[in-house]
Amino acid sequence: MTCKGICVRYKAQKPVGTGRYASGQRRCQICEIFIKWEGLWCPCCGYRLRTKPRNLKYKAKLRARVEADSIEAKAAAKTQSEEIEVGVAVKAKSKAKTIKSKATIKEKTPCTYCEKLFVYADKHEKNCKKNPNIEISQESESIAIKV
Repeated sequence: MTCKGICVRYKAQKPVGTGRYASGQRRCQICEIFIKWEGLWCPCCGYRLRTKPRNLKYKAKLRARVEADSIEAKAAAKTQSEEIEVGVAVKAKSKAKTIKSKATIKEKTPCTYCEKLFVYADKHEKNCKKNPNIEISQESESIAIKV
């Protein structure tokens, strides 16, 4: 378990305004370096990376930072959900208006033979099964059985 120098590729710069752990950096005790790495183990020496500070003062600072971020995230999510609800309500109103207008344009009329409602009843009446004017051919209805 010694440093092989691979960790230098992942060396992290100190962030401005936030702490190292708050920005997602991790520390390897063997390599003695802060790295930007998503895994739990150091890519260089295989030692477990520290994800939280050891000092009580910095632990409290990190905890306060995480709580503040979670409060901000909740507030942002709440405002987004309110905006989405308002947008959905506006879209629903506009859809309702268009549906009403379409319903007035295309009215359904009943078929004279079967009395079902159709938008284009005249087209349906030409092919309606109850229409006595349609000649039903014997060939289309009979089924030939080959023996």
